[in-house]
Amino acid sequence: MTKILLIVHVLAAIVAVGPVTVAASMFPATARQVIAEPDDDRARAVLRNLHRVCRVYSGIGIVVPVFGLATAISLQVLGDAWLIVSIALTALAGAVLAVLVLPRQSEVLEGPAEIADTKRLAMYTGVFNLLWATVTVLMIVRPGSTTSV
Repeated sequence: MTKILLIVHVLAAIVAVGPVTVAASMFPATARQVIAEPDDDRARAVLRNLHRVCRVYSGIGIVVPVFGLATAISLQVLGDAWLIVSIALTALAGAVLAVLVLPRQSEVLEGPAEIADTKRLAMYTGVFNLLWATVTVLMIVRPGSTTSV
């Protein structure tokens, strides 16, 4: 059962978090293009789609920590430092996405936006991506792990 939980956890991370990190990273550059060319309907449509991907897949992404916790319980590693740090960083990444990235994307879509708004958004997105990258490394390295899964 542990392997099934782990498989779902990893697949959910790839399928849900991957698109959010890519779409969120593409959003600021596309927003700058819309600011530079406000009549570019194609760029505006792309911007709306990138935001939709971020919103929808962030909702689906809730599956990742749910199955991660189920896997950790199954492996009896809830007290391990690497997992506690991963849980904290995951919560922080979720907060950055919910409080800083998604609302700012909405503000840019509602307009009018300035280049400075997109630069700040790019920074928040970078922090979000760095947090997820760190969690990914911790999940792979699992310092001190002897679970052999």
